[in-house]
Amino acid sequence: MAKTLYVGNLAWSATDTTLADAFRPHGAVISSRIITDKETGRSRGFGFVEVEDADADKMVEAMNGAQVDGRQIVVNEAKPRQG
Repeated sequence: MAKTLYVGNLAWSATDTTLADAFRPHGAVISSRIITDKETGRSRGFGFVEVEDADADKMVEAMNGAQVDGRQIVVNEAKPRQG
């Protein structure tokens, strides 16, 4: 199984790759994605990292409040979309 982590307060310059690379030292990263504005294509300042279940809690603890690209990021388990 995998868990998805929400990552907020990202630098505008962050990419899917830099996001995954920031989390890799703390466990297995399955995928990462930066959410972009549909009209401009510019980052909306947050993204998601899909990680192995066993690593999720450790990653949240290690990365919540960490500095990534000069910004203090917010990390928590993603909530399911409200339909």
